[in-house]
Amino acid sequence: MEEIEHRTVEVNGIKMHIAEKGNKQGPVVLFLHGFPELWYSWRHQIVALSSLGYRAVAPDLRGFGDTDAPSSVSSYTGFHIVGDLVALIDLLGVDQVLLVAHDWGAIIGWYLCLLRPERIKAYVCLSVPLLHRDPKIKTLDAMRAAHGNDYYICRFQEDKMEAEMAEVGTEYAIKNMLTNRTTGAPILPKGEYGTGLNPNMPDTLPSWLTEDDLAYFVSKFEKTGFTGGLNYYRNLNTNWELLAPWDGVKIKVPVKFITGDLDSVYTSLNLKEYIHGGEFKKDVPNLEEVIVQKGVAHFNNQEVAEEISNHIYEFIKKF
Repeated sequence: MEEIEHRTVEVNGIKMHIAEKGNKQGPVVLFLHGFPELWYSWRHQIVALSSLGYRAVAPDLRGFGDTDAPSSVSSYTGFHIVGDLVALIDLLGVDQVLLVAHDWGAIIGWYLCLLRPERIKAYVCLSVPLLHRDPKIKTLDAMRAAHGNDYYICRFQEDKMEAEMAEVGTEYAIKNMLTNRTTGAPILPKGEYGTGLNPNMPDTLPSWLTEDDLAYFVSKFEKTGFTGGLNYYRNLNTNWELLAPWDGVKIKVPVKFITGDLDSVYTSLNLKEYIHGGEFKKDVPNLEEVIVQKGVAHFNNQEVAEEISNHIYEFIKKF
């Protein structure tokens, strides 16, 4: 990890921390993390892809880690994050990047492919497929209708969520999420974080997550808190409103989608049916491949890091 370079750049009115490694003249692979994550989630892929001649770049997204976290909830719309990333691509001095993204990063990745497709050569998307925009119902309202008020994304809307997470502690909250292997819609107990999203949290860490790894995540979130990340969830309905002019527009970027069969996203919100029933391919005509990894949960970029790195390389080398 010590060979990974770190710097702070100015993009779209904020200071952004980026980690990078590899041939400065090589094709850029841009990695976008999710929640509760950081550039560090891509540590294995940065090393793997940079060794194959690529320039691997992984920012801490707005509100996370060592990147600025504006105080206003309204500063975390998809448009803001896409603006940060377009400015970053410009700053890297390239016209196009190969995009790899997971979880909230994946949602932002879809926005990027929709709004600025000419900047994305190809997209390897992990965990979260395109969330098809239903013009008749706002995103958060649809989630509430499907899974109720205690669905974790609905609970993340609440102002008291940060206090509930503080009560169990940063380390508990992060470990609880990273080690979750429970399928189906994650439900948070009403009025308390309690056992969090993962009532079956193991005492020991899985083999893919070391004490040092956990400590890195914890040290950064202890400094920033969770508000920046939660603000992404708090803009789901706003994003639905902002994206109205693009309703029905197809994503034309070539895409490879990878998920685990134990991923709580894959196993909720009828997404399995959407992915395999033909609708995903309708919305994303150049969806070239869907990979479902057996026995793998949500954080597949860390859990089966080498396999993910190989999948990324096999796809992006064609471009």
